[in-house]
Amino acid sequence: MKLKRTSHADLAGQSLDHMAWRRFRRNPLSVASLVVIGLFALVAILGYLITPDPTPNCNQQYLELATLKPFSGADFLCLDESPAGTPHRPLRRHMLHGTPLPYTAIPIAGHHAAGDSVHVTPLAGEAFTVAAERVVKLEHRTFVLGTDAYGRDVLSMLMIGSRVSLSVGFIALAIALLIGITLGALAAYYGGWVDNVIMWIINVVWSIPTVLLVIAITFALGKGFWQIFIAVGLTMWVDIARVVRGEVFSIKEKEYIEATRALGYSTVRTIFRHILPNIAGAIIVIAASNFASAILLEAGLSFLGIGVQPPTPSWGMMVKDNTGYILLDSAYLALLPGLAIMIIVLAFMLLGNGLRDALDIKR
Repeated sequence: MKLKRTSHADLAGQSLDHMAWRRFRRNPLSVASLVVIGLFALVAILGYLITPDPTPNCNQQYLELATLKPFSGADFLCLDESPAGTPHRPLRRHMLHGTPLPYTAIPIAGHHAAGDSVHVTPLAGEAFTVAAERVVKLEHRTFVLGTDAYGRDVLSMLMIGSRVSLSVGFIALAIALLIGITLGALAAYYGGWVDNVIMWIINVVWSIPTVLLVIAITFALGKGFWQIFIAVGLTMWVDIARVVRGEVFSIKEKEYIEATRALGYSTVRTIFRHILPNIAGAIIVIAASNFASAILLEAGLSFLGIGVQPPTPSWGMMVKDNTGYILLDSAYLALLPGLAIMIIVLAFMLLGNGLRDALDIKR
């Protein structure tokens, strides 16, 4: 049997990782923030499988039920409009995109059967009669967080809105990490004119206000779901590049880096196999902070109307659409999405602080 040799550096790294995890677990705020982020991520992944309104973009509109209070309910008469119904969607597609209802749901004030017909009194409009065979079912729906000005379920929109915010954070952060780590590592490793050119680019981008740069990129790429991801990602790499550059400068003259050069290792292998793993702690901390910044940027752009476009639910757009209700008795319509933004941003900031403390070797 062939035994695997374990170096002292590997043992030290394993011991350090174990100690860092123990320090992280002893911080209740860090653990709580990780749980909150996990819950938001779970809701975002399951999506339409758990939303009260499973239709695409949670866009069932009932103007008769506009601005209902939380835990209000209404009776619905469901009528079959097409004999063929709606084709069944696979579970994965339903989870990602939702499924239109195979019937038409009408809010009603009352109904009664008369032979083969059903007399219906809707909440709005005149009474009418339908054939009993067209009635699919009669159901009662409870709107846990009420409805908005268009009669849409607020809880469903909040749940799908978490998918937009977390998606922006993940994709924008991936773009920023790819650009920032590459440029920062190359600038510090090579130095000289390479460092001067890259630092000139960093300083130029750094001098432009982030929000204005995002707005400019958004106008250039157009409004949309994927455009906002790219726009936010292209403006967040500067902090990562500066941090990576400083960290690489501090360790590129260490003995083990000199040994990789003496052994003839390529630059790419030296940077990605021997330098970056040793500065992973600093990258993780700045990544958590940038994740929160990406969520705030997306919410701000959606509030301004140049982010994710209707009917896709977005927390920033929900705040914008319901701002007028703040002075009325339905202020919760604007406060709930604002509270969701605050909670997820605070969770990522606390997570970043916890990771910084756990990975701080000197402390």
